[in-house]
Amino acid sequence: MKWARIRGLVALLLLVSALAGIASGKKKPPAHPINLNTATFKQLQELPGVGPTTANAIIQFRDKSGPFKRPEDLLAIHGISQAKFEKMRPYVKVGAYAPRAGAPGTKKTTP
Repeated sequence: MKWARIRGLVALLLLVSALAGIASGKKKPPAHPINLNTATFKQLQELPGVGPTTANAIIQFRDKSGPFKRPEDLLAIHGISQAKFEKMRPYVKVGAYAPRAGAPGTKKTTP
């Protein structure tokens, strides 16, 4: 009976430890810089400090204001502070712009 309790306690401690590691684990930054002008919602969330709300804000800003001209343009987005930008900076770049279909300023074509 005593050994069963000890085994149960050890199993519980291992489970709690594993869950704590998952919860506190930081996401791995992207292997290559992400183009702010073509990045998808999912790709933007790979950036340090960027979750769904910030990724959506970046896309909305891009759709409304047009392509980013430099990475520092991110600082104009509500929720991106200088500190957050500094964490993201090594993982972003500005390249060619490809507007999303249906984004403001894009023309609809008819067949």
